[in-house]
Formats: sequence, C-alpha cells, structure tokens
Amino acid sequence: MEHIYLILLLFCKALSAEAQFNGYNCDANFHSRFPAERDISVYCGVQTITLKINFCPVLFSGYTDTDLALNGRHGDAHCRGFINNNTFPTVVIFSISLASLESCGNSLVVSTAQGPNAYGNLSLVQIGNISGYIDTPDPPTIISYLPGLLYKFSCSYPLEYLVNNTQLASSAAAISVKDSNGTFISTLNLLLYNDSSYIQQLSIPMAGLTLKTRVFAAVKATNLDRRWNVLMDYCYTTPSGNPNDDLRYDLFFSCEKDPQTTVFENGKSQMGRFAFEVFRFVKHKNQKMSTVFLHCVTKLCRADDCAMLMPICGSRRKRDISEGKESNTASGNAVLSAGPIITRIANLKAPVFQINTVTSALISGVIILGVMSVCFFIFSLTLLKGKSTPVSTLSGVRNPAFS
Repeated sequence: MEHIYLILLLFCKALSAEAQFNGYNCDANFHSRFPAERDISVYCGVQTITLKINFCPVLFSGYTDTDLALNGRHGDAHCRGFINNNTFPTVVIFSISLASLESCGNSLVVSTAQGPNAYGNLSLVQIGNISGYIDTPDPPTIISYLPGLLYKFSCSYPLEYLVNNTQLASSAAAISVKDSNGTFISTLNLLLYNDSSYIQQLSIPMAGLTLKTRVFAAVKATNLDRRWNVLMDYCYTTPSGNPNDDLRYDLFFSCEKDPQTTVFENGKSQMGRFAFEVFRFVKHKNQKMSTVFLHCVTKLCRADDCAMLMPICGSRRKRDISEGKESNTASGNAVLSAGPIITRIANLKAPVFQINTVTSALISGVIILGVMSVCFFIFSLTLLKGKSTPVSTLSGVRNPAFS
C-alpha cells in the first residue's frame, strides 16, 4: 500500500511540474529545481544595468514573475521585471537606468584610490560600485512552505576617461566609453571657442591661426547625472594625431602649467574651461604651417569629492612614455583622434616684380618722351605769349599837339 501511495505521489508531482511549465520555455528535466546562483545574468551597460533571471526555477518554487522585485520594493510596479518567453529558458528581465539607479533602492558606493591614469601619471581616481538584490515577498503567515528567493548583483564603474579630440575645424567630438565592468553613460565634448564668453565656437581659417592667438577650450559632459562633475587631470599637445606621440608639450598637469595657459574652471561643474596661446612645434620649421593636436585626460568625480581629488603640488611623478602606451589599453580609456589646429609659421609676402633690360629701356624711353613733351608744351606757350601786342585804352585827357 505504501508503494502504491509513493507512486501516486511521484505521478502527481510530475503532472504538477508539467502544469507549472505549461506555456513557458522550460524543461522539466533541467528546471525542476530551486534557484541557484547561475540563474542570474548581470550586464553592466553604458546606459542601463540589465538583469536576466531564469524564470523556470522561480516557477518551480511556487512563485510568479510579479513576485520578484528590486530591493524589496514589491508594491512599486516600476521595480518589477517583465517576462521574455522568446528565449530558452524563459527569463524575467530587470532594467536599471543609470540616470535613476537609486529609485528602486539600489546602492551606490564611491571609493577613491590612488593609481596611474591613462598615461602613467599618479592621481586619485574614483570608482562607483552599484549593488542591490532581487527577492520574493515574505508571506503574511508565521510559517511558509515556499523558499524565499534572493538574487544579488553588483556593477563596478571606473570614473576615469581619456578624451583626446582635435577636430577643431568643427570644434566638437563626442565619446561614450565602455569597459569590461561597465561605465557611466557620459558624452564628453572638447570644444574650442573664440573668446572667454564661450558662445561662438572657433573656426580655423585656411591659412591657419597666427602664432600667440588665444584659444579658449572647454570639456563638457552631457547626458550625465548631476551628481558627477568633470575634472580635467592632464591636457597636452602633440604634433601628430597619435596621443602616444613621444613628442608632446604639456599645457597643464597637477600643479605644473604652461605660462601661456590659464585654467578658469575645473572640477566645479560638468564643464572644465581653460585657454592657451597657439604655438608651433620646432620640428615644423621647414614648413609653412605647424599642426597641433590637443588631448585631455578627464575624470568624473562625485561633486562633493572633486575638491579632494584636486592635485597636491609637488607630487608629480615623471611620466614613463612606455608605461603610458601600455596603460592606454586599460579599461575605462577611450581614444579619439582628429584635427589638427593649423598654426601659420611663414609670413605671406607679396611677390617681387623683376624688370629685365628690355623692359627697363622701354620704360626709360617712355619717361624721356613724356618729359620732352611737357617741355615742348611749355615752350610753345611761351612763344605764343611773346607775339601778342598789348591793346591801348583811350583816355579823356586832351593832347595839346593837336590843338
């Protein structure tokens, strides 16, 4: 009798499993189990964090997709996922926007560490870690025969970017950086302007800019959460579009600054502003124009922490060019190359008109003929004046000789 009861129990359980998986892409042979760590996939994207949970073990455990929610926010529909039955197995998808990542109780912890930036310079870099969990609600009763489900996730986002843009004819370029761990959505622009009003963007004439022309530059961030500011760590120039060019001239880094460069704003908002005077690279001495490419290593920092990340004078370490090239491939860095700034070197002079012997003789003859014509004209006037007789006028005085 006990054997018959056991067989009936197993049969009923099998029917129950088939009923649970009915309509979903689940296999009873593989998914008749409670959830495990491998049932969640985490994708740290440039705009959103995407979570995919294998729905079949959730269904086997006695729950539905509406029972899953972010960080215990079961009463908020925006914190629940949605079913995707077009995959095998069926999954529940959660999408977390980086612009509003804390709306469903996700945690953001920013840590600061010292390390080399994209070109081997020591500086403080901030890293943001976003974490949270997905769980099922607690039952209203004292006991429950259903297991409580809990899925944890986290994403690490380095906040340092390399922006090098020298597309100065159009004066704009944008990048969005992604690495293996993830990144904050950030469009960074390096723009050039004519003056300190930062309104009219700079246009470079075909002949190039004259030496010592003052150019105003700005690094801007758009589509970025307001909790982050832009901090320009290192800006420099190269004669070629290669940011790893061995020949480079620093505009500013840490406490060292080119005398002709002025930094107006840095780390105080989502815009960094500075100005510099254009120059030429000596290697272009035999050319009429010099090309100058501009590059900036830019960080994102939490607004409250940017002041702490400002450089401490005297702490600069000498750059290692080879190290800089290797670190250029590290996560969190992106390279854009365009340009260049055209600087006029040679002064444009009017061509000298050279006169040969024949031309000189003709010009001399014309001049002599002209002088002789003028003299003849004056002589003719003199002769005409000498032949003319003056006319006597009658007076009213009587002449005694005719009396």
